[in-house]
Amino acid sequence: MTDLPNLARRGFLLGGAAAGAGVLLSACTSNEQPQAQTNNNNNVASAQGDNAKPGKMVTIGFSAPAADHGWIAAITKNAKAQADKLKADVTFKPTEGTNDVSQQIAQVETLINGKVDVLVILPFDGKALTSVGQKAMDAGIPVVNLDRVFETALAYRTWIGGDNYRMGVNAGSYIASEMKKKNIASPVIGEVAGIDSLPLTQDRSRGFKDALAKAGFKVGPRVSAEFTVESGEKQTANLLQAANKLDALWNHDDDQGIGVLAAIKSANRSEFIMVGGAGSKNMMDLIKADSSVIKATVLYSPSMSSSAIALARLLGQAKGVGDLAEHEIPASVTTYSAVVTKENVASYADVGFDS
Repeated sequence: MTDLPNLARRGFLLGGAAAGAGVLLSACTSNEQPQAQTNNNNNVASAQGDNAKPGKMVTIGFSAPAADHGWIAAITKNAKAQADKLKADVTFKPTEGTNDVSQQIAQVETLINGKVDVLVILPFDGKALTSVGQKAMDAGIPVVNLDRVFETALAYRTWIGGDNYRMGVNAGSYIASEMKKKNIASPVIGEVAGIDSLPLTQDRSRGFKDALAKAGFKVGPRVSAEFTVESGEKQTANLLQAANKLDALWNHDDDQGIGVLAAIKSANRSEFIMVGGAGSKNMMDLIKADSSVIKATVLYSPSMSSSAIALARLLGQAKGVGDLAEHEIPASVTTYSAVVTKENVASYADVGFDS
């Protein structure tokens, strides 16, 4: 995700279940050095082997915003669960989550001074924390930049996060498909966005618009909220009052989605389908029950923090990813925004988070 000034939120598990996503990454990565395979006297790169076996001890420092709502809380919970899963060769040193930029900088500096081997940082404000990320890199401590990207790649060794544009594309593509199934030629499609000044919101809306345009549709009534229950309810109420008919609605964020659904219930509206965003357990449960307007949600999964810890371990042990032929950890990893529906919701239950 892109930088999030003034917001303790993104822009992709609960405890033990969350650990699985990151474990998959580490499990496919070996204590053995990569070997070249020969074929007609030509060297051919091979996969890096099984790095799930314990290696040298690695101390991983972790810093994230305050766990004051569902998605961020799940980010922190997943990171801790993954580190515990890897405790045979990982020492985990988390800081207390904070939405105070100066305090987060000070906490990261303490980890740097404590000479951790690797740092995993989800910055409250990517721009503001760029300098401390670069300070760690200059001190020889690799940084895994989680989700909200720093201003320069010099401040991190590896970035892992979600794809906001693809999130919008997949939401729009799902809605377009459903409209065509219903033979609705000119659907009224609403959108409850996040904070419009944020690049992540702009990317999501652009992807949504592009996908609908490809299908010959367009975005109709649109409001922006603030990723909170209260703002979701207020802004959705405004949208519903202005639009006496809807065929579909995309809400960018399942945390604010609680308020969105409350507004829909208060207005006694049910003539449309709704798609959520991020993948909360609450929304997945409703999708599975198929008892409300919510029919799908597009993932932006906090399981990415589990994978970030797995990547940090491999960086600290100078290993690569097992199924890749590259000797080094990739410079960036972008998670995929899968569409969760009634048909596949059971497959994604392990990545659902409590709003």
